[in-house]
Amino acid sequence: MQTFRFSKMHGAGNDYIYVNCFEEKIKNINDTAKAVSDRHFGIGSDGLVLICPSDKADFRMDMYNSDGTQAEMCGNATRCVGKYVYDRGLTDKTQITLETLAGIKILDLNIKDGAVETVRVNMGSPELEPKNIPIASELDRFINKSLEVDGEIYKVTGVSMGNPHAVTFIDDTDGFDIGKIGPKFETHILFPKRINTEFAQIVDRHTIKMRVWERGAGETLACGTGACATLVAASLNGFTDNEADLMLLGGTLHICWNKTQNKVYMTGPAEFVFDGIITL
Repeated sequence: MQTFRFSKMHGAGNDYIYVNCFEEKIKNINDTAKAVSDRHFGIGSDGLVLICPSDKADFRMDMYNSDGTQAEMCGNATRCVGKYVYDRGLTDKTQITLETLAGIKILDLNIKDGAVETVRVNMGSPELEPKNIPIASELDRFINKSLEVDGEIYKVTGVSMGNPHAVTFIDDTDGFDIGKIGPKFETHILFPKRINTEFAQIVDRHTIKMRVWERGAGETLACGTGACATLVAASLNGFTDNEADLMLLGGTLHICWNKTQNKVYMTGPAEFVFDGIITL
């Protein structure tokens, strides 16, 4: 049995349970992530995020999906970590570095009335080589390639933003049966480590609607790395320029791919929901 304090936070509806591991120690992390994430018997979330000390950056983020598996990165979670550490007095910096399994991310905190309102995250460079995403393909890039899923052909672009994404553009995200198709993408043989899948609809050259099926979590209201991957895929396919608003179920993220730097920047909100103490 263990008891610990937590905060529930969300970025554009992508909600996680956050634990300050400067003060708390979590046992059996994988099982704990499953327990707290359960929306019927737990707190309810897309996963568990541990805010930890780092010897490489200002802070370290360890994150776990709602099924207990560890994930490399989550863009929405990085923004929430930025808000947590500033608003709760762990730092007074407005630019911080955050260690993740996908490398060190740089967060610029936009402050209003003494609290973080939005966060701009340097999400790093998109990885397009299939073997590094990973995608089981000998191609140099996997852009607009045909993939059969459940008897239908989808045009897929593969991008890693520290974790693997398959982006496919469809005509109507609202009517799409993501609960049926998402799991079949996630476990497709082409993706040896499973895949996060973005089903995106081009509204205009500056606006994209998107739904996401996250490996280990199912459909979520938002996915920061997925929004970044979708903007990169849209630009590579000529559907948009290098900057757009990504409209997700939980809110809107602004994504910019600086092609000169080959860096992707994500700007969006972060919100506290509530604090609590739980015994498991």
